[in-house]
Amino acid sequence: MPTIDEKRVYTDNTGTETVYLATGLGVVGVSVSDDLIGEFGVVRRCHARDVATDGPLVAAATDEDVLLADRAAIGDEDAPVAKLEFTATGFGPATAVGFDDGALLAGDEDGGVARLDAAAVESVAATDATSESDATAETTAHESAWTALGSTDGVRAIDGGLVAAADGVYRAGDSGLTHAGLDDAHDVDSEPLVAAASGLYKLGNGWMDVLPGPVEAVAAAGSRAHAASGGDLYARGDGGDWNATDFPVDEAVVAVTHGADASYAVTADGTLGVRLPDDEWRYRVLGVGDVAAATV
Repeated sequence: MPTIDEKRVYTDNTGTETVYLATGLGVVGVSVSDDLIGEFGVVRRCHARDVATDGPLVAAATDEDVLLADRAAIGDEDAPVAKLEFTATGFGPATAVGFDDGALLAGDEDGGVARLDAAAVESVAATDATSESDATAETTAHESAWTALGSTDGVRAIDGGLVAAADGVYRAGDSGLTHAGLDDAHDVDSEPLVAAASGLYKLGNGWMDVLPGPVEAVAAAGSRAHAASGGDLYARGDGGDWNATDFPVDEAVVAVTHGADASYAVTADGTLGVRLPDDEWRYRVLGVGDVAAATV
């Protein structure tokens, strides 16, 4: 079984992308070339609760703060085991992060939601503190840049301007948070799709249920869409119906995401699966646990 220190380098990086996982060990980067899972490693040690990307930017919700890194600063955005230079943003302990039109949204266990606007995000990402005192000063300055949007009963996921919370779905706008319905939401995709205790919902004439609950995770990218329900992996077909897939791992799927062409599913015990269109699932055991989220 490979360990977290294993490195497998591809000489041809064409078609390679990096999948980031939020885990109890930290933020883990995994290089995937087409459907071959290769080099992987911890890019930041912490207790990561969520992770999101926007171009070269990587944001992580951790037990200590919301962290932000710019992959472009390391000279190779597809180097998965490079120790990214994460900067503390001053938000505080967080349970979820997500980008919305260049801005960064974050939420915490108590339900607080705040926004760091696009200009502030660029400023934080460009921070280069050379000492511990510099870092502390920068974090204090960043803290004042957050704009509180409102509160929920506990934030669980953010995507685009949508927030999944213990008391339902919220839209985050300039005037704050607006409750958009449902209850006990676990995950959200900006399509929009909502994974909730009572089922999977899409927005039509109101929220329409498309899969019975509980549903723990959901992600969509164009025609591709996947959801995790009861540990099983479901996919949306061409006709819009959701059906169980032939995911080859007998472990509970906890997170799903999509790359340029590939679809990804990851289990709580750290097995990553990848599937290209019209192909079978391939997987690899990464040897990390307490996986909470995934993004590309």
